[in-house]
Amino acid sequence: MPPNDVPADFSADDPADDPVKMVEHLRRQVEHCAALGSPLYSSLLTSIADDAAAGGPAREVLRGHESDPGPSALGLRLMGAVHRLVLDRRAPELALTYPSVGGTGDAAWPALRALLVDEREAIRALLHQAPQTNEVGRASALVGGLLHLAAGEVAAYGGALPIRLVEIGASAGLNLRADHFRVESESGSVGPVGSPVVLADAWRGAPLPTYELPPVVSRVGCDLAPIDPSTTEGRLSLTAFVWADQRERLERLRGALEVAQQVPASVVASGAADFLDTIELVEGSTTVVWHSIMWQYVDPAEQVHITARLAELGERATATARLARLQMEPVWSPNGDFEVVVELTTWPSGGNRRLVVSAAHGLPTIWD
Repeated sequence: MPPNDVPADFSADDPADDPVKMVEHLRRQVEHCAALGSPLYSSLLTSIADDAAAGGPAREVLRGHESDPGPSALGLRLMGAVHRLVLDRRAPELALTYPSVGGTGDAAWPALRALLVDEREAIRALLHQAPQTNEVGRASALVGGLLHLAAGEVAAYGGALPIRLVEIGASAGLNLRADHFRVESESGSVGPVGSPVVLADAWRGAPLPTYELPPVVSRVGCDLAPIDPSTTEGRLSLTAFVWADQRERLERLRGALEVAQQVPASVVASGAADFLDTIELVEGSTTVVWHSIMWQYVDPAEQVHITARLAELGERATATARLARLQMEPVWSPNGDFEVVVELTTWPSGGNRRLVVSAAHGLPTIWD
């Protein structure tokens, strides 16, 4: 399941083609981009929404997508398609304004509007791809969660076991290599010195346990449309969905792509439920099932299947063949606001703990 940059709500969508509903979705994305520190995308999506409402080139590019549901992130799909053309050197005027390729970030809308006219069909052809940022910053929550897991295992069993890391909705599997990233904070640092991925000021709030990370002995994941980070196409796809004015995220991605060349991981094309049906516990290890901002894209029936499968595996867990679920997902309030919460559930101890509130992109992670 491709993780989106911003959690989306589950309000019912009008099944009829409705440009008003589409414009509303675009404007909602404007708010999220502003809140998450992308003034460029906030500004451009505002102009795109206005243009679509007025029947301009944006309306023509997005024709046929009027009834796309909010969680499909139409605005981010459009911005990813445009960024892809910039990276492919097919949008030289817009590139002058895009910080990801050395642009200034100024006066981008006129160049983008012209591109919507000149490359309309190319952009439309790219709209089918769901956002797959494989956000590396979320590894801060994963690594912190693993430290809490190790501390709990020491308390309950006298020691932590090696980890078999399993990720559903893994995209390119970059966060399956999280133990090879350097996570730094005032309360402590974890990970190899000299790693090409440095997550600075990653943790705030309560200090984390001081245990060392257990060794990761296996790294497997699934995604409906996995991306191969070793290919030019895969690297372009991942880069295109990082917001063009967020240089730190781009640098983290480049570093993670470098780590991926050195640390093997397997990501198969599969739905999460079918994939978990193939996972079994292994003696002498803790199987950690991890997912981040993907649950909202899973069909409710599949969610039930996944939950039941984890409960089934949990019933088989023993002190020497353990199971944990580490999840980083949005929790919604009745008024539509959300916070991204990291939870840890362990078997056979049966414990479930809310560990932390995190930003949607993972940094900073504020521990309770």
